[in-house]
Amino acid sequence: MSTQEAQHAQRAPESRPGSAASVDVEQAEAALVEHYPRLVRIAYLVLPPSLGRNRRVLAAHALVQRSLPRRRAAGDAAMPVQRRRPEDAVDPGYAYVRLRVLRQALDGAAPLRRTAWPKRAQLPPLLPQVWGLRLFPRSGGADELALDQRLSAVSAAGRAAYVLRGLERQGDAEVRRVLAAAGVADPAAALAEADGVDGRDAPGGAALLESPEFDPCSLQARPTDLMRRRQHTRAALAAGAAAVVCGVLLALPGDGWGRDGAAAPPYARNAAAEAALDPGKVLRVAPAAWQRSSRTDFSVWPARGNLVRDEDLLRRALAVWARPGAKVQASATPGTMPGPPAGPPQLLFAGDVDGARVVLFHDGLRAVRYAEPKDGTDVAALDFARTDGADTASSAALVVSRTHANVRYLTAPWVRDVQVRDLLQAGGEARPLERDTHGVTAPMQSPAAASSCTSWDVLEVRDGIASRVLTDLGELVPVRLTSGAPSAPVDVSGEAARAEWARTACLLPSMRATGVRSVNSWRFAEQDLPGEGTGTASWLCTRAETWRGTGSRALAQFQAPVTAVTPGAPATPGAVAAKAEDSPACGARVPQVLAGVLWKGPGDQWYVLAAGSPDVASVTVSGGVEGHERGRLLAVEADKGAKVELDGKLEDGTEISALR
Repeated sequence: MSTQEAQHAQRAPESRPGSAASVDVEQAEAALVEHYPRLVRIAYLVLPPSLGRNRRVLAAHALVQRSLPRRRAAGDAAMPVQRRRPEDAVDPGYAYVRLRVLRQALDGAAPLRRTAWPKRAQLPPLLPQVWGLRLFPRSGGADELALDQRLSAVSAAGRAAYVLRGLERQGDAEVRRVLAAAGVADPAAALAEADGVDGRDAPGGAALLESPEFDPCSLQARPTDLMRRRQHTRAALAAGAAAVVCGVLLALPGDGWGRDGAAAPPYARNAAAEAALDPGKVLRVAPAAWQRSSRTDFSVWPARGNLVRDEDLLRRALAVWARPGAKVQASATPGTMPGPPAGPPQLLFAGDVDGARVVLFHDGLRAVRYAEPKDGTDVAALDFARTDGADTASSAALVVSRTHANVRYLTAPWVRDVQVRDLLQAGGEARPLERDTHGVTAPMQSPAAASSCTSWDVLEVRDGIASRVLTDLGELVPVRLTSGAPSAPVDVSGEAARAEWARTACLLPSMRATGVRSVNSWRFAEQDLPGEGTGTASWLCTRAETWRGTGSRALAQFQAPVTAVTPGAPATPGAVAAKAEDSPACGARVPQVLAGVLWKGPGDQWYVLAAGSPDVASVTVSGGVEGHERGRLLAVEADKGAKVELDGKLEDGTEISALR
């Protein structure tokens, strides 16, 4: 939810129908601009889901953009709006625009009639238009899917009542008045429909209305049917050419111009493609295969879950994977191809999790997650993640379910124990996490969904070799966290490594949804700060490696000493001194780094501090300050806001520049 929406959600309910007041055109326009994301969300929720998500997004924006009068004539300088009670928050401009949005959304949801001309809201929007792309909000979890399906089963007036009550925080009396002003014939019946949306076993849907699933201002883009578009472009020429070619072929003797080599006849079925969609040919690994295998990765995971023999479910999952329809919410990590499998995939899991039926596949290069609500099959979610080159550590778990702020994992068969640890509490103890017989963990808090960094729960998995630390960054495969030199990173363990990560974890949100495979934090230098009793600072380089190879990120971090620590409080994050993308610095290929900061010392004296990795032999600062030091540490007095350049030389004479 945007900042403007959050501010608006705290206000009192808007206007009530009554005697007419007036609002300026400029005031209504200002309200539309200020609350545009919230008004578009309201229109999107009231419009019928049967329109499809792409047209629903465009229609919602069109309705809001048409909510002001077309002209600003003298007679239109003020517009009528319902009078408000003194105790209500005064925002008549927003009340006027929202009422017009509701009227148009209700008109757009009405069925077309042969005896009457369609209203403008019932037709596809002229503007905005997007050519060659399909736009839709970001994928949510099983709860959001179920809520969207339940909302599609009620009338537009029922959806409007549900939105006014849940999103706008209005009481029933106020909802009835606003619906009546919007032209609803029976507001009481609409409220009764809204009461039935959240059933006995359904989670509270009012809070879910603010999730990214229903935000038509935060969108994902996918191409339209490229093959069909190309065929339409060539249709006119193809029709004429086909007649000429057919006539020539009919006139030729024998087999015409010759055979097509190894190509199949036109429109013939491909055996490999059909096998990939056959649930009976899905690969199932034996439960103990990983104990005898020379490799331990996703290829030796057994098929688990209470629905592994449900062929109808597997058939739907494979069909959606091969041909995702308009109601499928698909996502893929960067660099992951979302196409169908080349042959029968391996089944990892099929079972009921958090009100949804979930299936996990692996095709050797990708992990694929399919999810559908328990009470319907007309909507589904499909997630792709790249997993080629996975080893024992990176194949220790997969996300099996994500609901609101929680996440569940399916752990590898060789995982013996799982725990949860708050990474921000360096001295905190790990908490046990239960697993069922299929290896699915109990729900734990996901840091990927948090809006603030007050805690960062990670998953600790123990096998027969080591304890791995995994964290959720919003993708199907969790990210492994390590520490140490780039040439030999190790899993996070011990007091020193946890203390470094406690001050580094809050930098991880910048790496969400970027296809990250692992993140290593390397303390490459320590520096005594200038001045008496100032302590020793640590220099760290945090590097994120991706599954696709490109897109890596490196952050140089300055961790000043902390003078006072409050028991139980999160550790103070370090300061980012420099960052770079697609840079080999701090990695196994180039294990060198140089970084600097402007630091305020005792007596309001500012310093340029710089540090390099162990093989840096000298550091030079130029620009606003001049200085040179033999060795890898530098501290030079400077003025506040000084702009400088850092350079250095390695022990072999190679020049090195500061990370940027």
